Amino acid sequence: MANQAKMSLAQKINVLRASVMGANDGILSIAGIVLGVAGASTSNWAILISGLAGMLAGTVSMSMGEYVSVNSQKDSERQAITTVRTALQTDYQAEFDYVEHKYRQTGMNAKLANQATSEMMNDDPLTTVVRERYSFDPSKFTSPYAAAIASLISFPLGSLLPLISIFVGPARWHILTTFSAVIIALAITGYLAAILSKANRTRSVLRNVISGVVTMSVTYLIGALVGLVA
Repeated sequence: MANQAKMSLAQKINVLRASVMGANDGILSIAGIVLGVAGASTSNWAILISGLAGMLAGTVSMSMGEYVSVNSQKDSERQAITTVRTALQTDYQAEFDYVEHKYRQTGMNAKLANQATSEMMNDDPLTTVVRERYSFDPSKFTSPYAAAIASLISFPLGSLLPLISIFVGPARWHILTTFSAVIIALAITGYLAAILSKANRTRSVLRNVISGVVTMSVTYLIGALVGLVA
């Protein structure tokens, strides 16, 4: 029951990660598109069609990317498990010594390290060696389907913010409205990403917001230059 609970938690974290990243990419990608088009044209129809096309392409790309990425990770983990299983069959003592050495590196004395290794290896040698050599639990694979579905939902949801905000209020305020809405949303996704990854929250928020401002500014200026040339 304890392992199942941990697996469920790992799956939830994986889905949350994919959701936050999907929403973040949706916000930033579509903001760049609609602002770029807005810089080049005053046609609401052109802005809307460009945004919707970007949303569709980004949703498919993001979800497939998550699926391929997580599957690649699982392939690597499966190969590591196969390698350890073979090693345990051909040279069990070498794997035992490796685990014992890892425990001694943490500061355990020789007797305690040997006792801990014996207990862990007697209980589940494959899980013990995989965990110590490759730093993952072979019983807790992440789900590529869950990650793909999370992105499939979160990317278009994130995309809606810049797509809607570009049309909110008087026309002269559309650019400022979109910039403001996207900055707030990126601050939120940056904060959530920092919580999930246990990173510095202030640094994560600033990095997300700054990258968003740069992206929106560059795309808008390029669009404006194209509009002047045209």
